[in-house]
Amino acid sequence: MAYRYINTLSPGDPFRDWLVHKVVGHRIRNKHCLVEVFKHNSSHTVCKYQFEGEHLSVMAKFFAEPTGRLKDYNPYKGMMNEYRNLEKAGSIINVAKPLAIDKNFNYVLVTEYIPGKSLGWYIKYEEKLYERLAAVAHMLRQLHENTISSYNKVNEFKNCHEVLDHLKLDGDTRETFNKLLGEWWYSSWLNREHGCMVHRDVTPSNYIFHNGKPYALDFESSWSHAHPVRDLGILTAELKNYFELKKGGDWKAEPYIGNLLWEYSKDEKDFDSVTKVLPFFMSIGLLRSARIHQGSHRNYLIKEARECLKAINKG
Repeated sequence: MAYRYINTLSPGDPFRDWLVHKVVGHRIRNKHCLVEVFKHNSSHTVCKYQFEGEHLSVMAKFFAEPTGRLKDYNPYKGMMNEYRNLEKAGSIINVAKPLAIDKNFNYVLVTEYIPGKSLGWYIKYEEKLYERLAAVAHMLRQLHENTISSYNKVNEFKNCHEVLDHLKLDGDTRETFNKLLGEWWYSSWLNREHGCMVHRDVTPSNYIFHNGKPYALDFESSWSHAHPVRDLGILTAELKNYFELKKGGDWKAEPYIGNLLWEYSKDEKDFDSVTKVLPFFMSIGLLRSARIHQGSHRNYLIKEARECLKAINKG
């Protein structure tokens, strides 16, 4: 993750003193240490606080300071939602553990800082990528299998239409998507007895490898009652998008995608059921990416999302 230095906090700064005396006091020796602040680009103000001479850092996310598209936002609800999601997921998989929340500091959530390289770094350099993707696949499987709940199919389709609404497509293109989504809805492909908790924001920057183990970050948008293949669809869309944009063609991502899905699956039958519904969720991932791109690449993502949904006619 890229950070830029923005400030150094001294004793007497209210936020610094709260961190030192209320949040991490038991972990540091010098209660008078300076605290360096590094900012990370995100959909909210997110900063790393590094305690000088203490070999300790924490992350702070300020929910009352959204920096992305979403401005009409309930910061208390966002803060509590992510705190609870991190606690729940953290009882099953490695996450950046939540340490504290406080509405008096712009609705801040403080979590552990996890040092290491992101999954995005391994994708960029294609170093140990099969191994890293397998580790993430196993982590997702663990999360999904240990959070069994009822299943809300309606929510999956509602979210897809919301993403399409945001793209403001021309009438004919939108009608094509609506028709294809209708075919998926009336088929039995996405029907299932149980849902589960999904990370949902399965972008490569949200997985950090520390001492060889993956840690998941950012559970603000996590869902319960979801289809488990949603997480796989978002991640495979991210791989496809990156390889098309940076590596000379999306086809180069296919071996990695196949390996990810196989590592996630329990057996061949499970692999077949995962790959059958994957195109639906991959299309959502591609459309999500299209929101932040322009021109020919945006058109490519929309076209590929449409092609994914056409899988319903080939089944």
